[in-house]
Amino acid sequence: MTIRTLLFDLDGTLINTNDLIIASFLHTTETYAPGKYNREDVLKFIGPPLEESLRKINPDADVEEMMNTYRTHNHENHDRLVEAYDGVVETLEKLKQAGFKLGIVTTKMRQTVDMGIELTHIADKFETIVTLDDVTHAKPHPEPVVRAMKELDAKPEETIMVGDNTHDIESGQNAGTKTAGVAWTVKGRKVLDDLEPDYMLEHMSDILKIVME
Repeated sequence: MTIRTLLFDLDGTLINTNDLIIASFLHTTETYAPGKYNREDVLKFIGPPLEESLRKINPDADVEEMMNTYRTHNHENHDRLVEAYDGVVETLEKLKQAGFKLGIVTTKMRQTVDMGIELTHIADKFETIVTLDDVTHAKPHPEPVVRAMKELDAKPEETIMVGDNTHDIESGQNAGTKTAGVAWTVKGRKVLDDLEPDYMLEHMSDILKIVME
């Protein structure tokens, strides 16, 4: 079956927000659990919804307060630390020109999604963007991917979900789509290889060979 629709995770897949996210988590952990976490420790917090990750840092702290601390740091440092991965802008443009339907499926809130896609000049490439604000169940639940497909009038067998995190691959698999991991994931490609995605991208342009054969 020919792929006609491509859904992408945002952070760690299209745009490099790793340094920003790690810095914001470390700022928050030092505020609410001083001395307990280092850079390696917070990598496991990347991917799930923010509230879910922050509850693990200090269950006794006010999670809303923690989220505000994280987001304030994140927003203040956003433009300094975020950029698109090599080849992303050019690849998305080629896919759009070729007539593919493109969407973003992310566990981020709408405000920070908009900041990232505007900064990296990819906002005009997508016909739908499904954020944490739009769903009841976040990835790895199939709901976000299913919602994006519905908005794009896409069939699972004609869709591929591309991401850097286990949640992305599992959400696509749970929704019945093809899946592609990205080898530049900050968690190391083995965590994705273990889930046996249909494809593994070494560079974003690799997706062109897959869908335009």
